Amino acid sequence: KSTASRSGRRLRASRSSGRRCDCGCRRLRSIAAVATAAFVALAGLVASGAMTGLERWAAEHAMPLAGSPSSPPSALESFVPLLHAPFYPAGVAVAEIVTLPGQVVLSFLLVLAAAWRLRTRRGVEAGVRWPAAWLLAVAVELVLRHTLSRPALYRHGVHLTGLDMSWPSGHALRSALVAAALAAAWPRLRIPLAIWLSAVAVLLELAGFHTPTDVAGGLLLATAVAAGVVALEGSGLFRRRAALRRARTGA
Repeated sequence: KSTASRSGRRLRASRSSGRRCDCGCRRLRSIAAVATAAFVALAGLVASGAMTGLERWAAEHAMPLAGSPSSPPSALESFVPLLHAPFYPAGVAVAEIVTLPGQVVLSFLLVLAAAWRLRTRRGVEAGVRWPAAWLLAVAVELVLRHTLSRPALYRHGVHLTGLDMSWPSGHALRSALVAAALAAAWPRLRIPLAIWLSAVAVLLELAGFHTPTDVAGGLLLATAVAAGVVALEGSGLFRRRAALRRARTGA
């Protein structure tokens, strides 16, 4: 009787856990869908010039830490951390340091570190998902950065050429993915990571690196990708596939 009772309790707990997982996965899929729709809509608004009024106001009045206008970074400057990075005025220097983990190479290395941690705890496929998500999201960002342009923005009469094709913000995108991957690997870091990501989003705009719509676009794309990854993990699809492979191998 005792054994049957324990088995019944385990079965009920398993069913309850499955229901919670299904509910959580549905919520995450909904978040991913909403973020994707908002991202596409915002892209259309930026490309059409509907957001130009807000962006011009921000360029003139909401970038108090910005230094002298500069051209977009070269491919080498984007790849090598802090190469030719400006450190004047002080606000720009602070923004450069705080947003550094969102740099292309460093962000990918941090995602790989999180993936290695997840691999040791949950298996190979758990470690593959976040680097794959990073590659997918950055590919989307690069395509849009080279195809989507906005009307010219000016600050004190000077054309801000660096913002002509800066949507979505790669730093905001990669920083959000870094925060999500590290939080998945080390859950105790969630609050510090959330604080850091908030600081990144604010400083990118205040220092004149990006407009508010750039930052919003990067965060929306990261939300869509991260929610999709977590929902896929929670669905148990990869665990079922792994179990099926083991069963076939055993057979």
